[in-house]
Amino acid sequence: MDSNPLRALTLRHLQCFSVLVREGHFGRAAQRLSITQPALSNAIKQMERLLGAPLLERTTHRLALTPLGAEVLERTDFVVNTVDQALRDIRNVVVRGSAHMRIGVIPSASRQVAAAVVAFEAKQPGTVNVEWADAPSTELVQRLRLGQLDVAVAAITDAPDGLDCTELFRDPLMLVVHCDHPLAAVRSASWKALGSERLALFESGSMPALAGPARAQFGEGGPQPLRVRYAETLHALVRSRLALGLMPRLYTAALHDPQLRVVPLGQPRIERRVVLLRRPEPLRSAAARALAEHLAAQLAGRSGRPARK
Repeated sequence: MDSNPLRALTLRHLQCFSVLVREGHFGRAAQRLSITQPALSNAIKQMERLLGAPLLERTTHRLALTPLGAEVLERTDFVVNTVDQALRDIRNVVVRGSAHMRIGVIPSASRQVAAAVVAFEAKQPGTVNVEWADAPSTELVQRLRLGQLDVAVAAITDAPDGLDCTELFRDPLMLVVHCDHPLAAVRSASWKALGSERLALFESGSMPALAGPARAQFGEGGPQPLRVRYAETLHALVRSRLALGLMPRLYTAALHDPQLRVVPLGQPRIERRVVLLRRPEPLRSAAARALAEHLAAQLAGRSGRPARK
């Protein structure tokens, strides 16, 4: 007989805990779960009794996770998301006759990933139903860990712990300048040539980690950069001559603006790593595994640099 009390935990316990934390309120969570509030409260108390410690700190105004609750939540979300995905897989196989695969991608690599998926579907039509998610790399990594994605194409500086990481290619930083700026006429600019110019760069992702140290080490300093969220804003700042733009080359591929010039930035060449990430366990179906392998093969070396494993 199994003496582990955690064996008494059910999927419903985990769903109740996950939804309650997301909603932050017993009434809203009970409504979303289609149960009564006392039933939800009882499920959480059962979980805490089986674990031997509280998961939540309850006050009159809010719910807060205990340290144990935070640890349990991450694993709970993974289990709940995995079960939901397994049920979706079953539905897809029964109704559509295809596997289901959730692909996350950074927006700048979406064109390459979409083209690779189209090529796969041409070879194996109808075998995989793809669900797309575009987000910054940090969000993609988190969603992979929670079981909300199967694979992700992301840009990183260091490989995330606990995930399998296959390097696809390197994406160098480029300079975007106004067409009448002196640097618009050069074939390649150095970090030192930026002088005291103000830069505009993305506020999230790998850019702060790459651009700041590179300018400090290889440039001449200068004012604090302008941090923006979207490429359109960065381009507007450059058009208005308020800053020079700094962005990965992938973002510049679709830039066709007569007022702007894209200049390679070297001495030294600074690159971010574009990688295919997945959890270490095998994907749920042979078709999904085949698509993941196809993505790795199709995207490897797209920047002209050899891929590394």
